[in-house]
Amino acid sequence: MSSRISGAIMKSLGSIRRSFAPWKDADARPYIVFENVTKIFGDFTAVDDLSLNIYEREFFALLGASGCGKSTLLRMLAGFEHPTSGRILLDGQDLKGIPPYMRPVNMMFQSYALFPHMTVEANIAFGLKQDGMNRADIDTRVKQMLDLVKLSKFAKRKPHQLSGGQRQRVALARSVAKRPKVLLLDEPLGALDKKLREETQFELMDLQQDLGLTFVVVTHDQEEAMTMSDRIAVMDKGQIMQVATPAEIYEAPASRFVADFIGSVNLIEGRVMAKEGTRAEIDSAHGFKLVTTNGAPANEGETVWLSVRPEKVQITHEKPLDASFNAIEGEVWDIAYLGDMTLYNVKLDDGKIIRTSVVNDSRHVDKPFTWYDRAWISFAPDSGVTLTR
Repeated sequence: MSSRISGAIMKSLGSIRRSFAPWKDADARPYIVFENVTKIFGDFTAVDDLSLNIYEREFFALLGASGCGKSTLLRMLAGFEHPTSGRILLDGQDLKGIPPYMRPVNMMFQSYALFPHMTVEANIAFGLKQDGMNRADIDTRVKQMLDLVKLSKFAKRKPHQLSGGQRQRVALARSVAKRPKVLLLDEPLGALDKKLREETQFELMDLQQDLGLTFVVVTHDQEEAMTMSDRIAVMDKGQIMQVATPAEIYEAPASRFVADFIGSVNLIEGRVMAKEGTRAEIDSAHGFKLVTTNGAPANEGETVWLSVRPEKVQITHEKPLDASFNAIEGEVWDIAYLGDMTLYNVKLDDGKIIRTSVVNDSRHVDKPFTWYDRAWISFAPDSGVTLTR
């Protein structure tokens, strides 16, 4: 079978944004390397013996809650902070002792930090003038940047005459005008409303592709990281919990922390009673038995947690006919209608809540559920992921 045909029929763990994946190539050299980096502020360890590789032209996201160390990591790469121990390398060069203004990186802040008294084109040209570029080349570069972010007709306006999304694009144009090797973005879309943020996410992705730069973005917004990035590093307490593609993070979390941090999830505790290959029978702590075909990490007798996403759980009035499905009866406890989908919280007899989400692909529902209805929730054996930690 040819590699083309073989690749076409191979199953992917979730959707993929693009085929770009240098981290799968054993011969590929990382572009940015954090090597056993630790950063301590007084008695607080912000980054704890962290190692990470990022590749050239990658759109990489550092994701985590406030205080997890993601912004500190970004600031060390920019040169605004220095590691207490460890090394940071960019394109093979150790960045130790190199001041921020001499590093081939540029940083875009959440506040955008535009000069209010300058026009759009003057803001974009500022860094180029500081570098001593001649006037003709500055004019050419500024025009290229304005065309790139589609703001040519706003060149003479001041920042206060622009919308939030337009100001964001000016800040972006100014950041890439100097053509850095790496663009660092610290919560770049945090000041935008939801609709504009969603639109700008795709603009950033397209721009990164056009420029061919390496983007490293810090965010606490899971949806933002999942939408834009090639890979995500989920951080907690100065350490990396998992590095993977968005689909792998969502469909195959490495731990309960990652599963719970990314999206909504049902975590069902139990003990492995029987194991054969990847198939495992689990006696749950809630009085029912489960079967999973994703039980590879667990051993017989071990306590595990079965992670099941709400969209993989079905809700029905009657017990499913397919005997292979895991089926549990409960009571509809909460309902949230979101337009495109409806969320149901089903309360089991021991009080455990299982969440399911149903896509509203029809305007009418034949037998709608309402509060306190008895209902069956079920999911296929391959829908859950077994976690041992």
